[in-house]
Amino acid sequence: MAAIEEYSLVLSSAKSAGSEIDLTALVETYSALLFRVAYSILRSRAEAEDAVQDTFVRVLQHRRSLPEVREMRVWLIRIAWNLAIDRRRRTRPESMDAAFAESLIAPGISAERALDEAQQFQAVLRELERLPKNERHVLLLSSLEELDSREIAAVLGRTESAVRALLFRARTRLRERLEKGASR
Repeated sequence: MAAIEEYSLVLSSAKSAGSEIDLTALVETYSALLFRVAYSILRSRAEAEDAVQDTFVRVLQHRRSLPEVREMRVWLIRIAWNLAIDRRRRTRPESMDAAFAESLIAPGISAERALDEAQQFQAVLRELERLPKNERHVLLLSSLEELDSREIAAVLGRTESAVRALLFRARTRLRERLEKGASR
């Protein structure tokens, strides 16, 4: 992520301009997390990197209000999430990226097992895409980003109980669809 290094330089100069928050540290601490968030939605490395860059541009635009942000991690995830959702609406892919499924497979396994696992991941991703939007979103944030229900509620602007209910429904619906597909 060479572009992130460019932002580190810009952010360093912003810090020296009087900001109380070390913006370079924000980039170093959160860029990988924000990339995973964006990539889980966009399924494209380039698009995800652009979303992360746009997130830090937003941080620069609002750097004077950074000391007021209580939960920096959640705030940054929410920005990256919303930017990725907006990007996806503009560039909606017709099918899931096979490279995304392959990137989830552990290295060092046999080619046959890797192919089988890639096919299973692609089936899960296809079914995940078919879930209602709200259920898909909570499942992505919970499973891929390992956020708790309070953090998911903050990112999506919902109550914790609504997030828990959506998560339950999403898991149930996904499990049923995968079992139905496996029995065919």
